Amino acid sequence: MRKAVVVGASSGIGAELARILSADGYELGLAARRVELLEELHKVLPGPSVVRRIDVTQGAQAMAALQDLLAEMGDVELIVLNSGVGYNNPKLKWEHEQSTIETNVTGFAALANVAFRYFEGRPGFGHLVAISSVAGARGGPIAPAYSASKAFMSTYLEALRLLAIKRRLPIDVTDIRPGYVDTPMTKGQKGMFWVIPAARAASLIGDAIRRRSRVAYIPARWRLVYWVLRLLPEWILRRVV
Repeated sequence: MRKAVVVGASSGIGAELARILSADGYELGLAARRVELLEELHKVLPGPSVVRRIDVTQGAQAMAALQDLLAEMGDVELIVLNSGVGYNNPKLKWEHEQSTIETNVTGFAALANVAFRYFEGRPGFGHLVAISSVAGARGGPIAPAYSASKAFMSTYLEALRLLAIKRRLPIDVTDIRPGYVDTPMTKGQKGMFWVIPAARAASLIGDAIRRRSRVAYIPARWRLVYWVLRLLPEWILRRVV
């Protein structure tokens, strides 16, 4: 049986993706801060799973917890990093900026480091998947730390992918860039469009995992938005944000 770990599986995209991977025949490691939600998910999955608490903001503790989970499960071929936070924060309240950076930058990089080194030492293929965002295309004045953190994620994932190629390691790295998804994190946000349910987003992410895509836009039409934003001169961007 194939084995996978989903970090950030307690709700939203992570929980829905866990359902899909379990139905696809994976034995799962379910990790997040809210263990009670993981236990509820564990009970309804069609396949075997184990639950572990990982708080990505805890740095060394989170890295050790993921290492222990991987060692316990043995021979994991897929690791999905889905933990993330975001705040509309145009007034730059530092507690929101700090929380975003601790989770989406420091916490993400710490666990991506564990995942890459695990696959480096594992015989055979390994696949690292992480959920960034279309928001990483440019700096966003409504959510400065969020857009910057997602840009960091995409750049870091690209660096790991190129490192694997340079070192001829059988490691695939997939950067998932969703647009607006109906999740607890986006509840109440204004100005959203092309919003899709978390279950639909997870289904498309499952397809990208099966294809071992380098980058996947969820859904695909966000690719155009992303690249328009990337190529837009700043003097035009000032008028539209």
